[in-house]
Amino acid sequence: MPKGKGPQGKRITLKVAKNSLRVLFNGRRRLELSKMGIAVFPKCLLELADVEEIDLSRNLLRKIPNIIEKFQNLMWLDLHSNQIDELPAAIGTLKNLTYLNLCNNKLTIKGLPEELTHLRNLRTLNLGLNCLETIPTTLGALKELIELGLFDNSLTIIPKSVKKLPKLERLNVKRNPLPEFAKEEEPIDTIKRIESLYLVEKKDLCNSCLQTCQGERDELHKLEEMTPEPPEKPNFSSLTTPNSTAMDNQEEWRIK
Repeated sequence: MPKGKGPQGKRITLKVAKNSLRVLFNGRRRLELSKMGIAVFPKCLLELADVEEIDLSRNLLRKIPNIIEKFQNLMWLDLHSNQIDELPAAIGTLKNLTYLNLCNNKLTIKGLPEELTHLRNLRTLNLGLNCLETIPTTLGALKELIELGLFDNSLTIIPKSVKKLPKLERLNVKRNPLPEFAKEEEPIDTIKRIESLYLVEKKDLCNSCLQTCQGERDELHKLEEMTPEPPEKPNFSSLTTPNSTAMDNQEEWRIK
């Protein structure tokens, strides 16, 4: 291998690319090029630039070239588990893009161009398992965003503009050093406490009052015997790591 150069990867020909083309049940055409050892974005894909979906996950890509702007029909782009440390400004020209998976790469905030906020139809964005210490406040411009994955980074704050996205339903920020997750949650007390307590003997109570006290005592015993159920865990169907199991160490991901 020449000094100073990264892995050359597998060369993808137009014939290989055409054989990797699949028609989905919804009629979209997807290029399935996952796990093929690709280190450089194949220029031959320009011959198939009218496809709606591209899967280039689990390869060796470090850069996405500006020629990505030729794929104007693209609605779904999966680039997870590569070596990408920077996105091109041209990514912002993909106006039809609704799904973008960048999980498990080497992105920092410097690698996220401002043009990313031009993807006004984006509904799912996965930036989990990267090297992000912060995220741009301008991501708040993605008003159609429903799912946002930010798990397994080094984030200490989530911008208010992102938290207040109008359609955001699922925000995965697990395993980040966020201050709000450093505080231990207080246990839920299922037994109601009273402010005052008056003690009397049974003989001093009338029959109706005695029955009321005995009933309340029985209810209290039932509450004490109850074991609170753990809170339901949130489900992030599209924002988990590719194998649906988050790894604490990013390099372990790459080995497997």
